[in-house]
Amino acid sequence: MNATIKLEDEKHFPVLLTEIVNILSPRYGGTFIDCTFGNGGYSKKILENKKNKIFAIDRDFNSLKTLNQFKKKYQNRFEFKINKFSEIINSCKNVKNIKGIIFDLGYSTTQIRDPKKGLSFNTKGKLNMQMGFNNFSADEVINNLSQSELVKIFKFFGEENKSNIISKKIISLRKNKKIQTEDLVNIINSVKKKKYHRTHNATKVFQAIRIFVNNEISELIYGLINSFKILPVGGIIVIVSFHSIEDKIVKFFLKNYSENKNDSRYLPYRSEKKNLFKLIEKKPITPGEKELNLNPPSRSAKLRYGIKLNNHNDFTDFIKKFNYLLEVENLSKNL
Repeated sequence: MNATIKLEDEKHFPVLLTEIVNILSPRYGGTFIDCTFGNGGYSKKILENKKNKIFAIDRDFNSLKTLNQFKKKYQNRFEFKINKFSEIINSCKNVKNIKGIIFDLGYSTTQIRDPKKGLSFNTKGKLNMQMGFNNFSADEVINNLSQSELVKIFKFFGEENKSNIISKKIISLRKNKKIQTEDLVNIINSVKKKKYHRTHNATKVFQAIRIFVNNEISELIYGLINSFKILPVGGIIVIVSFHSIEDKIVKFFLKNYSENKNDSRYLPYRSEKKNLFKLIEKKPITPGEKELNLNPPSRSAKLRYGIKLNNHNDFTDFIKKFNYLLEVENLSKNL
């Protein structure tokens, strides 16, 4: 089945929508869990087929604005839970006939443009970046953590090579005033003086702070693990990521558990290891030229998916692989 989506008809473009529909459509006739509901772009398209149901999850309370519209139109084919997707086991404990689970790890245009969220470097005033169910804000991070802690956040979560200089300037400036959004942007611009980038100078630092404030590393790791646990054998997990850190985590999760390989070629084959996924595509799916022209921010999107093969679920090496990122996330205990 080949679906053609008219992206220009959407106010917010759900990234790689045609590709996702084509991946999911052979399983139509059950429930699909939309872990990052947002404006409901994926859910809306899946619900066009009247055999399908959607159980949606989102941590952003603003997603409730779309809820009544969906409830009215789709009635008992649509359910919603306001929650973080790492809590998917609790949220979906009564959901039956699950065929697939979808993650879109990006942020919608609506969220980015919301001045109250403060996700954009064009925002003025107090730093925020909270998406829901948060314990602290970006304001607390920038104005309270030490220089060494800020360096770790910028370096590991933003892959920012000017982390040390930027953090020094933050510490210096906040001796005299509380740093707000525009102050942070000015600091970054003073360090990264090249102005003609495809991306804004502040992109990496803002990404790093947002990841830290919203516990995005542990959310993704445990969201994937817990999704696997509730997905029946034969079901599918589909993930769209938007930066290299997310993609490394998703790639390892799917690839590591779809290959039989020994720790060493000199050790005997460990037949007890079970593949958890079947991968149809070995490489990520990326947007085509038409989508890139209509929706330039989609250029960083990568879609990966896997079909569940069995219920074996020892994810110790997955957590161990990214423990260095979880340790940076745990710096929040100092706030």
